[in-house]
Amino acid sequence: MTLYREKAAQATALLAEVDLDCWLTFARETVVSPDPGVELAIGVDVTWNSAFLFFRDGQRVAIVGRYDVPDVRLSGIFDEVIGYDEGLRAALVATLERHDPQSIGLNYSLHDKTADGLTHGMWQLLQELLDGTPYPARFTSAERLLGRLRARKTPAEVARIRGAIAETEEIVAALTDRIAPGVSEAALGAFVHDEFRRRGLPSAWSWQGCPIVNSGPESDPGHAAPRDDILVAPGHLVHVDLGVRREGYCSDIQRMWYVRRPGESTPPAEIERAFAVVLQAIDAGAAALRPGVRGFEVDAVAREVIVEGGFEEYRHAFGHGLGRACHDGGPLLGPRWERYGNTPDMLVEVGHVYTLELGVVTSAGYLGLEEDVLVTEDGCVFLSTQQRALGLV
Repeated sequence: MTLYREKAAQATALLAEVDLDCWLTFARETVVSPDPGVELAIGVDVTWNSAFLFFRDGQRVAIVGRYDVPDVRLSGIFDEVIGYDEGLRAALVATLERHDPQSIGLNYSLHDKTADGLTHGMWQLLQELLDGTPYPARFTSAERLLGRLRARKTPAEVARIRGAIAETEEIVAALTDRIAPGVSEAALGAFVHDEFRRRGLPSAWSWQGCPIVNSGPESDPGHAAPRDDILVAPGHLVHVDLGVRREGYCSDIQRMWYVRRPGESTPPAEIERAFAVVLQAIDAGAAALRPGVRGFEVDAVAREVIVEGGFEEYRHAFGHGLGRACHDGGPLLGPRWERYGNTPDMLVEVGHVYTLELGVVTSAGYLGLEEDVLVTEDGCVFLSTQQRALGLV
């Protein structure tokens, strides 16, 4: 529980920073309906309706069903754990009256999926429970608190991400020897799945779509599962996008190989140039990534390299947060497109972990790279071992 205590302390400190008097996570049956507040700063599943309250003065109160009390108390996160049998209304109202917060942050958000844990039903129930009190009028979104809590990684979180990356890089190294003419995308994907199982590690995103494997120009890049009707062949680029979840934290990297034709010692000039432009864009984006910049500004730097290199711009963000989820919360290193909401306008901060990813289409297939980086006071450092040359088969 050490990690959760670190995050709980971080959440308490953030209340003043985002001008909230209280952060209220209102949840039930968390195995069925997970909530980002429970996942980040509490770490104990509950069954009955539960209220977890963090106050600006440092006090933390949990109101949970009788049978959830022992585990919540054992976590050591809350100063007071109140159990109930028939309902939590009386305890919740009394706790709020005792502290009288003028602003109460709830876990909902229009733009950040990792801050949007409060279901509509629970919102209605909370309104009903607090009917006749002044507190529903003081509700507001806790998205700024949750975004910063999720994005600012503690040293323990960074260590877990490093561990997930190391496992992934070992799998990539083993995969290299399996890439050969006549092998299907599906077979390469199955090998990666076998490695996941052998190591006892879940995939960083959906099992069916992790890894993504593309071989040659007939394979569509994206989130589709590897195909058994596409075989590796000489002249193909082979692209793999994969990640694992280790100790609750994810990795996410993309790696590239070129399968040489008879007589070729190096890839064709077109392919070498495409790889050089992609690598240049990754490097330029990494150089622009530093505390105080906004996500869209970093994206624009990398995007410009691709377009000036004569390639069509990629139709996604340059980078996303990485942590408990493969697509974690907080700022997005992406363009100001409608679908991204306000996340590209958020500021990059020390302790953020991002992926840097982009690619281009060539006559030999898709060519994309993805690295994982940590933002420091001076810029960013690579957590993954950066691929700086095409793998050759």
